[in-house]
Amino acid sequence: MEKQLFDVAIIGGGPAGLNAALVLGRARKKVAVIDEGHPRNAVTREVHGFLTRDGISPSEFRRIAKEEISAYPSVSFVGDTAVSIVGTDGQFQIETEQGQTFASKKVLFTVGMKDRPLDIPGLAEVYGKSAFVCPYCDGWELRDQPLVIITKGAELMHFAPIISGWTNRFTVCTNGPDDLTDADREELQRKHVLLFDSPIRHIDSSHGIVQQVVLEDGTIVPCRGIFFKPELVTGSDLPRTIGCQITEAGEIVVDDFGKTNIPGVYSAGDATSRMHQAIAAASRGAFVAAMINNELNTEAWRRNG
Repeated sequence: MEKQLFDVAIIGGGPAGLNAALVLGRARKKVAVIDEGHPRNAVTREVHGFLTRDGISPSEFRRIAKEEISAYPSVSFVGDTAVSIVGTDGQFQIETEQGQTFASKKVLFTVGMKDRPLDIPGLAEVYGKSAFVCPYCDGWELRDQPLVIITKGAELMHFAPIISGWTNRFTVCTNGPDDLTDADREELQRKHVLLFDSPIRHIDSSHGIVQQVVLEDGTIVPCRGIFFKPELVTGSDLPRTIGCQITEAGEIVVDDFGKTNIPGVYSAGDATSRMHQAIAAASRGAFVAAMINNELNTEAWRRNG
């Protein structure tokens, strides 16, 4: 594709990026959605909690979204990876892995987050099938089932009360020191929650459905599902590379309008939030797209007299 001037370059094609493209396309803006095509939720079978799309597969969700967006010819989809961004507000230049170059007035990062897999043998075989990270996305399917929760410390004490809304049949495996206070342990005991801090040797499963978690000390914990706390990193290094402020948790810092600390650069979706749900990301993408459109229209209004 020859170099063109776009109003907005959207880096990332998940729910946030797609909804932003829809809003901007309807606002008659020239948009390039640059996406490598490897979404975080590709390991899952279904998207949940998204009104009118509950239970849809991630691939079908994207297919329908692109089909709807194609009604707005000012939006282009680029199957590539953005590797560098230079320039300033109004005149950014984006280069891709395949050597394409795009000029854009504004940049919207919807790069999401990526999991840094836990080093637990057998987890990859069940991830997205019977092991999940979000009960709001997948808790219904595991309701009232015996589960293993893999996390520890303050995160565990936050998560345990939440997961209890779906099942009270869960065991905690911290995969090492539990990082809990005495008061925390007493609370779990009062709630009859079993806690094991032996490292996990492996997870046994059949066709993606977990059967049991085996610990290094020989303990076997039968279960039919797992929730675990993954280590997350920003879906692209570009925001950090160009100077966007990033939190210790890896989230891109934005203001109430989705603006980063770099003029002309915005972000939306999972990369800016701890609420990692498709519908939440799509909603935020739509909102930030409107903010970008407002800024573009205001700039054009003032520039033209």
